[in-house]
Amino acid sequence: MMALLAAMTIFAAVLMPFAQSANTNIPWCYHESFCNDTVWMSRPYGVCNGTRQSPINIETAKVKEDARLTAFTFNGFSNNSTMKEIMNTGRTVKVKLGEGLVSVSGGGLPTSYTALQFHLHWGNGSSHPGSEHTVDNKSYPMELHIVNIKTEFNGNISLALADPEGVAALGFFIEEREGTGQPESWRTLTNYLANITNRGDHVNITDHISVDDLLEGVDRTAFYRYLGSLTTPNCDEIVVWTVFKDPIRVSKDLIDLLPTVHFNTSSNSPPMTNVFRSIVQANNRTVTTQPVVSPTPAPTPSSAASKPHSTLGLLSSLTMLTLLHWK
Repeated sequence: MMALLAAMTIFAAVLMPFAQSANTNIPWCYHESFCNDTVWMSRPYGVCNGTRQSPINIETAKVKEDARLTAFTFNGFSNNSTMKEIMNTGRTVKVKLGEGLVSVSGGGLPTSYTALQFHLHWGNGSSHPGSEHTVDNKSYPMELHIVNIKTEFNGNISLALADPEGVAALGFFIEEREGTGQPESWRTLTNYLANITNRGDHVNITDHISVDDLLEGVDRTAFYRYLGSLTTPNCDEIVVWTVFKDPIRVSKDLIDLLPTVHFNTSSNSPPMTNVFRSIVQANNRTVTTQPVVSPTPAPTPSSAASKPHSTLGLLSSLTMLTLLHWK
């Protein structure tokens, strides 16, 4: 009897590092062969074998232009008091945002969406890439996802799960930049990792950091759009995906801090590496982007301005061309 109890205890301990599929209590993970993304395609893991799954490889040659993809309106992104808590979930590092403080609209989204949290996916620091999406088969060291649900749902996740466009995910690639400890916002955020090394650890964020601070220098007017899913079981096909073309740039030393946290509740457990789902088939889904805007051609100088003896006219024409270039 004691041997049986001991065996059961060991089995439970083995399962502890793995999060549970929301509807089935089936364990899933990233780093063990019996529960990683190679087995998620089986039926117990929700709809991970569906036809509208994420992440995908974005083939730029097949991307279609869509004039409806206008500029976004980002509300609360500049508020430096929106980040409330950072947590080691055992499969990622997640930052909770204040209720109703951050939202996004426009950008071709069907309605306004309110942000709940953001989290990260990574490989093994700067030595092995870990972005979920790829572009023309190129991976990045990390990827940040801001998770939003329709504002009209008032935070009710059950309603979002029942809507094929209930979630809007904003995906940002993260690539390496020169220097150390840069940018300052990411240095401040990653300083908290020392306090959440084990699964379940969480601390309040007391520093003043805004989402805009983390997205410093990123062009948010250029992006890809497609319909997909959550990238973890149950892989619900409810996501309007926006993947921004321009990456966040973070120094190597800060990227290398992410694998210092652990999958389990002990510092003796494996370091958290390769926490990303492999790309899945696009299944002929359309990926769209903004139309290319052709530059306005410069006006042809008048014949009077072109005459060699008309110095004033020539200078006026050159000035006009310069202004058009910098407009």
